[in-house]
Amino acid sequence: MLKEQRIVFIGPGVMAEAMVGGLVERAGVAPGQIRMSGPRQARLQELESRYGVQTTGDNRAAVEGAGVVVVAVKPQSLKPALEAVQGAVPKEALVLSIVAGAPLAQLTRLLEHPAVVRAMPNTPAQIGEGMTVWTATPEVSDAGREGAGAVFGALGKEAYVPEERYLDMATGLSGSGPAYVFLFIEALADAGVHIGLSRELAATMALQTVLGSARYAEATKRHPAALRNQVTSPGGTTVEALRELEAAGFRAAVLEAVIAAYEKSKALGQETN
Repeated sequence: MLKEQRIVFIGPGVMAEAMVGGLVERAGVAPGQIRMSGPRQARLQELESRYGVQTTGDNRAAVEGAGVVVVAVKPQSLKPALEAVQGAVPKEALVLSIVAGAPLAQLTRLLEHPAVVRAMPNTPAQIGEGMTVWTATPEVSDAGREGAGAVFGALGKEAYVPEERYLDMATGLSGSGPAYVFLFIEALADAGVHIGLSRELAATMALQTVLGSARYAEATKRHPAALRNQVTSPGGTTVEALRELEAAGFRAAVLEAVIAAYEKSKALGQETN
């Protein structure tokens, strides 16, 4: 499906660029099939030079003849961006939105277009290691859902959910999740420096420890608690470290962070609706 369609991006931001890279490098989409639209000419020229895609500053002209339209603007720019193309999106086109907090009802209303997919990708999509959770209106055909899965699959792993409310949950966990992991890596490296390691060595050790642990968990498919117990010898160093983390409320802090991001995502949806 994707190799036969014109794919249009409204909004040429970082995540849109990640999607373009994934489509070209991992989904077999030709750069000439892709058109990107936005107000910043310098940014459009940068993307045109880097990927060989078509660009324009006119959103309405961009969607002409589109088979897939990806809405990738910032939440505060959503209403004017969609009103500019209202009624212009081809009836048979599939619309994919990656705008945080923007509900399907708002998207279909502003576009006057019923077949819309709403998705929450995350930043590792830039290297094909992302996690995208998505849902769709009933008007999206089986072929459209297959196409949406192919787009998101080019970014890493993807998962369809039957209800839109799961998108806010995905925002709190996987959407914002990379920031939690980056903060942990930073803190782990800082701790290494504190006890006497060089900054370069501490950073390398912290990054590889997190990366290797994640890959090990994926490869073994064992529960994280079982893997944690495997590392924790009775009376050893790890159990002392874990005791300190639990005493400091590490697990509760992660829980509260995810809940806070989830609640904010819901609030954004109410503000933009």
